[in-house]
Amino acid sequence: MNPERNDPKSLILLTVSMLAFGSIGIFRRLIPLSSALIAFFRGVIGCIFLLIFVLLQGKRRGKLPERKKILLLFITGALIGINWVFLFESYNYTTVSIATLCYYMEPTFLILFSCILFREKMTAKKTICTVIALIGMILISGILETGIPGEGEGKGILFGLAAACFYASVVLLNKSITGVDAYIKTMIQLAAASAVLVPYLVLTDGFVSSGWSVSAALLLLLIGAFHTGLCYTMYFGSMEGVKTHTLALFSYIDPVTALILSAIILKERMSFLSIVGAVLILGSAMASEFERKTA
Repeated sequence: MNPERNDPKSLILLTVSMLAFGSIGIFRRLIPLSSALIAFFRGVIGCIFLLIFVLLQGKRRGKLPERKKILLLFITGALIGINWVFLFESYNYTTVSIATLCYYMEPTFLILFSCILFREKMTAKKTICTVIALIGMILISGILETGIPGEGEGKGILFGLAAACFYASVVLLNKSITGVDAYIKTMIQLAAASAVLVPYLVLTDGFVSSGWSVSAALLLLLIGAFHTGLCYTMYFGSMEGVKTHTLALFSYIDPVTALILSAIILKERMSFLSIVGAVLILGSAMASEFERKTA
């Protein structure tokens, strides 16, 4: 997990997976289906892909986790499913760039949750990172330039922040789930992410949609098989061959890719203050991430 030098093949796998994660917002914009339905199929297809990968490897990946850990995995999986729904909804209501930056408030929420729930010490570095991230959030919200965001834009920002909150809770719970193979752990969580959305989709007739088409089905398959199944496989496969700080640094390829693609493909433009806010959020997230990885 923490080799003396980075393996070139692992670096390639890590880079490709991060680039793909950064492009998912673009593909979500092209799928005319509800966020819950996309999240459901993402979990199902991703889980099936990982299962096939593990079976094709022909290697035992260890015993199934004990009952208590399986319960925690289902809980975290359910939170992941809800997190996806909020993130995909955020893409619907605001720009991909703003939704992504809201999502990268996760380290800030993680710091706050850890201090409140686990009485972790609020160090000077944590305080500075939190304050800088909050200033960045104010800048990208546009409130200093155009006043309070409109209803749609406001929803997008709130959904993005909600996704960040749920992901922070997943990270916190995952800390207590140790000794479980990464692939088995992810398969259970992906299955749970889909399962938790079934009652909602059934009650709201979510499985019935006028947005279904061949192109929508193919894009959904792409998000499930490539962005989730294959890229999770590449991400986990790269972990043993790269240094811990390299893993933390390369994770920021994701938001940078999202910002660049949204500008090139979707023609989204950010004001000067929004760019400053983006730098503040990503900078504070990077600083707090390094503290988390090296702690």
